[in-house]
Amino acid sequence: MDFKTETTYSSATIGNSKVSAMMRQVLYALVPGTLTLLWFFGWGVLTNIVLAIGFALLAEAIMLKLRNRPIVPFLSDYSAVVTGWLLGLAMPSSSPWWLLLIAIFFAIVIAKQLYGGLGYNPFNPAMVGYVVVLISFPVEMTRWASPVELGILDSSFTDTLTRVFGFTSSTTWDAITMATPLDHIKTNLMRDIVVGKSMAEGQQFGLFAGKGWEWVSITYLLGGIWLIYKKIITWHIPVALLTSLAGISGIFWIFSPEQFASPVFHLFSGATMLGAFFIATDPISASTTPMGKLIYAAGIGFFIYIIRVWGGYPDGVAFSVIIMNMAVPLIDYYTQPKIFGEKG
Repeated sequence: MDFKTETTYSSATIGNSKVSAMMRQVLYALVPGTLTLLWFFGWGVLTNIVLAIGFALLAEAIMLKLRNRPIVPFLSDYSAVVTGWLLGLAMPSSSPWWLLLIAIFFAIVIAKQLYGGLGYNPFNPAMVGYVVVLISFPVEMTRWASPVELGILDSSFTDTLTRVFGFTSSTTWDAITMATPLDHIKTNLMRDIVVGKSMAEGQQFGLFAGKGWEWVSITYLLGGIWLIYKKIITWHIPVALLTSLAGISGIFWIFSPEQFASPVFHLFSGATMLGAFFIATDPISASTTPMGKLIYAAGIGFFIYIIRVWGGYPDGVAFSVIIMNMAVPLIDYYTQPKIFGEKG
């Protein structure tokens, strides 16, 4: 081992301890939401996560080898595991293996390693991978499994594996999938069916949001509160994002409740809670100043609503995060706190 490689290895080892400890807490906080998602949407959630993490570690190891970086210290910081886990949760359950592989390739290789690795990536890697496959493969990315309790989805682990690895026809898979609650409302509004009627007649709706999805969001919320309690993240980004989304959706809902869903529905639907606590709070691609975090997160909440209501996609968390990632350098530049004693 030459001096340069040894120095890099030592630096990675020193920084690895703190990063890995933080990433482990993020993984712990994801467990309740993951188990709830698994309970409501079947084994496909597990296959997503396992394959995504496996592909992420493999892609990271290959890129580290090509870049002549020590593999073990960087793999053991758990950042690739967190990226894979988040992508596994964000993708439709029972996604085909090749779809997960493409998403991971763009997340780890393009959005992370080609920028220099952890600490240098301007965009959230998981969201880059998600957006690429969402734009490139819209049909596969809209095949969301129905909640298990509706009795449509076959929860057999063997059947799940046959779908993931392409041993079953798309016709069979189409029979057990359905539109997400956000997509269902958006499609019905285009057919002049009001929000109240959509929620009353749609079998995928629960008490105040999507059946199953509302409880998944609650467990993500609890996991996020744990991260704030453990000081892994601060309150600024989650509170500003949720307040911004609730505020703008509340204004339109009060104006026309038949054409616009309630703030509660928006907060507990889609990837809102996952985005607020686990994605927008990425310490590398997010704003770092106290005021900057509030502006950055408020912008994400604003764009989520704009894309959901008037955009071409039912959920806008990934696009909104990437848009505000681009604004982070400007936001941080103008929101640097004054140094004690500084004048003007």
